[in-house]
Amino acid sequence: MKRTVLENFTLGQRVAEDEVDELSTYFVETEQWNRVWRGDVDVVYGPKGSGKSAIYSTLVSREEQLFDRGILIRAAESPRGTPAFSSLVEDPPLGEAEFTGLWKLYFLALIADAFDEYEVRGDDARRVVRALNDARLRPRGKPSLRGHVKNALDYVRRLLHPTEVEPTLSLDPVTGGIKGVSTRIKFSEPTSAQRDQGDVYIDDLYSAADRALADSGADMWLLLDRLDVAFAGTPEFEKNALRALFKVYLDLNDLQHVHLKIFLRTDIWKAITDSGFREASHITRELVLKWDRAALLQLVAQRLVRNPALVSHYDVTPAAVKTDTLKQQELFKRVYPEQVEGGPRKPQTFDWCLSRTRDGSRSTAPRELIHLLSETRDVQLKWLEIGEPEPEGEHLFQRAALKEALPAVSDARLTKTLYAEYPHLKSYLEMLEGQKTNHSVKSLAGIWGEPEEKAKEISLRLVDIGFFEKRGTFVEPEFWVPFLYRPALKLVQGTAEGVTVEVSDDEEEQN
Repeated sequence: MKRTVLENFTLGQRVAEDEVDELSTYFVETEQWNRVWRGDVDVVYGPKGSGKSAIYSTLVSREEQLFDRGILIRAAESPRGTPAFSSLVEDPPLGEAEFTGLWKLYFLALIADAFDEYEVRGDDARRVVRALNDARLRPRGKPSLRGHVKNALDYVRRLLHPTEVEPTLSLDPVTGGIKGVSTRIKFSEPTSAQRDQGDVYIDDLYSAADRALADSGADMWLLLDRLDVAFAGTPEFEKNALRALFKVYLDLNDLQHVHLKIFLRTDIWKAITDSGFREASHITRELVLKWDRAALLQLVAQRLVRNPALVSHYDVTPAAVKTDTLKQQELFKRVYPEQVEGGPRKPQTFDWCLSRTRDGSRSTAPRELIHLLSETRDVQLKWLEIGEPEPEGEHLFQRAALKEALPAVSDARLTKTLYAEYPHLKSYLEMLEGQKTNHSVKSLAGIWGEPEEKAKEISLRLVDIGFFEKRGTFVEPEFWVPFLYRPALKLVQGTAEGVTVEVSDDEEEQN
């Protein structure tokens, strides 16, 4: 019977983009989500795997509900597959000025698409659509995000780096007479003479779009996610793109009905502000995603009760479990063993799972927690398939299955996140293989063959990306490796020479 339950058991995909259609069935509507849903938040920060894309995908999936509230949405980046902005990596804009123009034209084109789709009428709406069409900023046929990006970039380059004088008069090819004055969208206020020649200020078009939305009783949300993938080029390329994006966000803050909704990793935000970004203090409608124990337990419980065989086996009511913390705890304790490691100082299983999936920021992301429990299912089912006895009592899983599952989670986090996204730090991480778990600057300098000053700089960078947890003092920092990364690097529990305070794993599990 337990084998049948396990064969039909799933906790879903770890990555929100891989399960957009299913996500709504077990999405946890936390207060953080409610703030985004109400429209109180424009910028959502969070580490990788913290649920940014889940919120983004859920907003997209509830387009009809938002429409009923008078909110039109446009996904400004592809939710999966090749990012719309990926073509810029090979031939990126030169700097923030080009990127600023690109963002403004791109968003305006998306607004014009929405005006057409939702039949937003009136003089102001027609003015926006006509200006973009006249400037050839909207691809012919069905508009695509990649087409909009390309047209916007080409336009910005022609305007900011002209190679010849662009004609402003349009001639009839048959009669040779003047057919009309073409539109040229400017990024600064045109003179009277320029306006007479057809030039229009882009901020005036945004004001027109805002009035058009007001007249129709609607708001427009432009949603931006996957920015880490979209601008995965050089750090300078990413920095220029994102600093320009936030400048545009602030420029549009005066509008009442056009809103950018940006989902960004916290480490990327830190990287673009480390060298100074005075506009950052003006970004106030923001939210940093955090998951406490109760929210993570609810997330797991909601995924558990999506399994009909499990619900029948334990005779539980899904609706009751989803809304009752005590029932969530009870169900978890029935499905999983009480402890992974026995002993009065050892944590309960759920807390053990949190401690093993916590990174150097002392945060557990939903992605790693779900990965651990999914791998546990695969391990337990494999054992049953080869003839191992079922777990005792009503538990579906043995203690050892959770331990056996951890190395796969550790390896995925190390290779698919740290190695993949910070290749310049990979060699330093690899040199830690087989070393102790608690280090001083001196011990790390010896391992890496670097001067202590350089070793400290590298170590602090590893703190920033969540590999190390920083301890000690400001003058004499010490660095501890979380349980999450230990199996992948075959680290040995213990303290390297020169560390002044040794903390046991038992003490760590009590924190």
